[in-house]
Amino acid sequence: MTVASAESRNGNYPGKGIGQAVGVAILGKGTVGTEVLRLIQEFSENLEHRIGGPLAVRGVAVSNVGKHKDAPEVQGIYLTDDATELINREDVDVVVEVIGGIDYPRKLVLAALQAGKSVVTANKALVAAHGSELADAANEAGVDLYYEAAVAAAIPVVGMLRRSLAGDQVQRISGIVNGTTNFILDAMASTGASYEDALAEATRLGYAEADPTADVEGHDAASKAAILASMGFHTRVTFDDVYCEGITKITAEDIAAAKKSNQTIKLLAICERLYDEDGNTTAVNARVHPTLVPNEHPLASVDQSYNAIFVEAEAAGRLMFYGNGAGGAPTASAVLGDLVGAARNKVHGGRAPAENPYADYKVVGFDEVPTRYHVNMTVDDRVGVLADLARNFADDGVSLSAVRQEESGDEAHLIVVTHKALERDLRAIVQRLEEHDAVKAINSVIRLDA
Repeated sequence: MTVASAESRNGNYPGKGIGQAVGVAILGKGTVGTEVLRLIQEFSENLEHRIGGPLAVRGVAVSNVGKHKDAPEVQGIYLTDDATELINREDVDVVVEVIGGIDYPRKLVLAALQAGKSVVTANKALVAAHGSELADAANEAGVDLYYEAAVAAAIPVVGMLRRSLAGDQVQRISGIVNGTTNFILDAMASTGASYEDALAEATRLGYAEADPTADVEGHDAASKAAILASMGFHTRVTFDDVYCEGITKITAEDIAAAKKSNQTIKLLAICERLYDEDGNTTAVNARVHPTLVPNEHPLASVDQSYNAIFVEAEAAGRLMFYGNGAGGAPTASAVLGDLVGAARNKVHGGRAPAENPYADYKVVGFDEVPTRYHVNMTVDDRVGVLADLARNFADDGVSLSAVRQEESGDEAHLIVVTHKALERDLRAIVQRLEEHDAVKAINSVIRLDA
């Protein structure tokens, strides 16, 4: 195995020199990998000017060579099913990983970094689960690790956190980072469709996978939340640190109730600092869950399968980044942007800004975070019920910001909106309400974007 040079390990990063080719190995040739190859070939002259030397694709690793050998974009390119052999070639400088999954790509990416090759990956699950390990390996070898495409495809949010806001203090990041769930919720809001019907339409149009679990249960968004929190707060946050709740329980009735209150329901990834009374950061939290967003908020108008990330920083103020958050071409655009950066460093010398988890804040669970609840209950329609149920909140020191009752025969729908309180306290109140004699059903509990 090729080992990173002592010069790199000592902190000096000499370049290959202007005009020298940068060898590229591409691992994976699915939708994104194929598009990356096409863009490299189509824009080769422009890319050479931007980098200072040509990109030379040394090979493409696939699981089945026979399946891909006749594809026009790989004609004249070395095709192999031995990714490790390709990584370790002396003429490979940068490895692009677009395979997906965790365990096998982790092995390959670590091998590439340890061999002194810079890595570009679009693998959000890998970065969310093992980002710290990969960053340490990149630092040890003195090479670059890029992963802009791992969060919201072509939307340049990772680069923004890594470079543009490097001199600021990010306070909060909230965003729509999964196009499938946003399409489903938007379809429910615009047509009145049920969750099941909206999911079926998303599947028919190709927005949802045959197995949509990772999307609709929030796992995909949670991986991205872990990456955003790590970058924004200079603290290592993993997928396991992120509270995750999907959209499968959202009903057409929930959507209609949101409209009545001039709000819309979005699946948000939320990353935020927690402060003490003196305004000092005490911890950070990352979570994913359906959220009621006021219609006047910029995120409320993000429709169809689009993504948007809303960032609040101390000096820069409020910023929003919007665009296609998935798909072969947008993801390949982000991969190619990273590839240009990594290749430029190989030609001219130096490294990109690396992960810097210097702050090392405590990462707390959702129970410790203040939030707000919108509770929809079916209750007995009789005198004293409202006051009795309100006492359940008051007994725990939770005040109510709004109460609305809608009568329906012998029962009534009661909508209760709380002020801020700790998640654990609000959850405990709802559990007690479920056991209350006057409560027929807790129809839904949706948090508000506080």
